[in-house]
Amino acid sequence: MEDNLKQTCLYDKHVALGAKMSPFAGFMMPIQYSSIVQEHQAVRGRCGVFDVSHMGEVFVSGEDAEKYVNHVFTNDVRGMEPGAILYGMMLYPDGGVVDDLLVYRMAGCYLLVVNAANVDKDVEWLQKQAAGFNVTVDNQSDRWGQLAVQGPEAEKVVAEVLGFGKARELSFYTFFCEDGKIVSRTGYTGEDGFEIYAPVEDIRNYWDRLLANGVEPCGLGCRDTLRFEAGLPLYGDELSAEISPIEAGLGMFCKLDKDFIGRDVLARQKAEGTARKLVGIEIFDKAVPRAGYPVLTPEGEEVGVVTTGYHSISLDRSICFALVRSEYSALDTPLSIGIRKKVFPGKVVKKRFYKTNYKK
Repeated sequence: MEDNLKQTCLYDKHVALGAKMSPFAGFMMPIQYSSIVQEHQAVRGRCGVFDVSHMGEVFVSGEDAEKYVNHVFTNDVRGMEPGAILYGMMLYPDGGVVDDLLVYRMAGCYLLVVNAANVDKDVEWLQKQAAGFNVTVDNQSDRWGQLAVQGPEAEKVVAEVLGFGKARELSFYTFFCEDGKIVSRTGYTGEDGFEIYAPVEDIRNYWDRLLANGVEPCGLGCRDTLRFEAGLPLYGDELSAEISPIEAGLGMFCKLDKDFIGRDVLARQKAEGTARKLVGIEIFDKAVPRAGYPVLTPEGEEVGVVTTGYHSISLDRSICFALVRSEYSALDTPLSIGIRKKVFPGKVVKKRFYKTNYKK
């Protein structure tokens, strides 16, 4: 199986560090180096670096680029200035999610940053939707490496260790290009942070410099615990072809005053409501709710399922995302989680479990 897996440009460095490696999205990726707890706490308290070179980079150019991207993307790219970034989704006509992604407004084109597991599917979808538009869809995923430098000290590290002084001037969800690299103030941890796109040799050099200056190498294990605490969805868990943005509580990123694929379904869902909603649940015990566990009413009726769950490292509480019947989605609604033949009571809470002091 491992013979068929791809490797990022930093694979040998992960192995040399003794990282626990595991298949993810068609790549052999580091899950952890020291421990998930240590790496998680490093990002919350100081600074960590992730190899996210498995992510996909697709460039869209041509006379109809703005019109086309606006057609396939739920957010509104009209009037975006170069240096701006938007989060949103690509949808199927029935409102299911092809992928969630970031759109970068470059000078003369758009960069679409998509999830690693979906690159081939997304590119095929984008090319299919390009019929009738004067655009070029260029999948450059294999040409770029990417690092995510995250944590309260990320700005200082990116400016001083990597020499990107302009990073200090970036506001959240903006970027600049410099010498063939892209530096954006974005991330997937809930902390301040930057994502750096660059050719392979530059990424390898940046990785070495960061580690030499005490930045903690972090794996996908704590990437998941961090994004979860911050209330950020993961495609395949909280979003999918079967879970719409309205069900997931992401309607704010779907601009219904413009046309896009799946728009009419979302408009109807927003107007009429949905049968189920994604919620946060805290249980009053240290037992850990895992994906797939049933959500129950106090009377024992099954009304939903857990999509992601952990005993929170930052909060020392057992919490989860769950997709539940909408009548049970109000804050403080009593709900329980079935865990290994036992039932643990809890209540509905806000999905953003953890908030930092960083002002974006």
